Amino acid sequence: MEPIRWKGDRLELLDQRVLPEKTVYVTCRNAAEVAQAIRDMVVRGAPAIGCAAAFGVALSKGSQDSFEILAKSRPTAVNLFWALERMKKAKDLEAEARAIFEADIAANREIGRLGAELIAERARIMTHCNAGALATAGYGTALGVIRSSKNKNISVIANETRPYLQGARLTAWELVQEGIPCTLITDSMAGHLMSKGEVDVVVVGADRIAANGDVANKIGTYALAVLAKRHDIPFYVAAPLSTFDPKIPDGSHIPIEERPAGEVTGYRGTRWAPEGVAVRNPAFDVTPADLITGIICEKGVVLAPNREKLEALIR
Repeated sequence: MEPIRWKGDRLELLDQRVLPEKTVYVTCRNAAEVAQAIRDMVVRGAPAIGCAAAFGVALSKGSQDSFEILAKSRPTAVNLFWALERMKKAKDLEAEARAIFEADIAANREIGRLGAELIAERARIMTHCNAGALATAGYGTALGVIRSSKNKNISVIANETRPYLQGARLTAWELVQEGIPCTLITDSMAGHLMSKGEVDVVVVGADRIAANGDVANKIGTYALAVLAKRHDIPFYVAAPLSTFDPKIPDGSHIPIEERPAGEVTGYRGTRWAPEGVAVRNPAFDVTPADLITGIICEKGVVLAPNREKLEALIR
């Protein structure tokens, strides 16, 4: 599974808008085309956005315009800005972009290894959105933990993740490809299954982690964490160090992207909401640190995360 393919003079991105029906790559030859692909959700997932942006800078030879246009593509995922800062300091742009890409795969595999130690035999794991190979350079954060736990006879409950259906279209597809047992549910069914004792652990990804351990992730994550707390179910966040933002003191300072109304009123040309209705479409929400059992990154697992523990981790 190759969500991002670097070809030297171009970047090929697996078009996640048309999965699972079609496997199509979109070719980008400059930073503007990469930025458009990020905005249009051709490529999505915080680590993957960071990798794509790095290659976008390389395609445009590090021009000032390339940094500016990519920085404006999406506001919440801090990996984007982390990658751009690295590229600003690079002497060899292509080599640095490749290093960012390869480091992400290595980080994801280590996250998977560490996270698997927290997963019990035959665990029923609930996940939200898509934090798999498609959201990264190739292995996955939350799904990296799941992939690394495959030999434990685990099974997965994938929330569909309205309104863009990343869980239904992407996570379910990845797990079917991998041969990992997966049950798809609507987001509103999660509490019911928890109350029936059918969920053992929740593992999700992240788009930005504040200095105090608050986590921004796909909309619906906060509600899932509240439900997990109510039912005494461990709730883990899996993310690489590039997702940590020590400049943000807490979750209230994380910018939350609002996406187009059309993603809520219908899907792929089919409209189900009445014309004239007002719409809100925040793409992310913030889960407070006190609802999180632990954060899994490539440097270790931080249980009951707080400011002091995260400072020690990234020091």
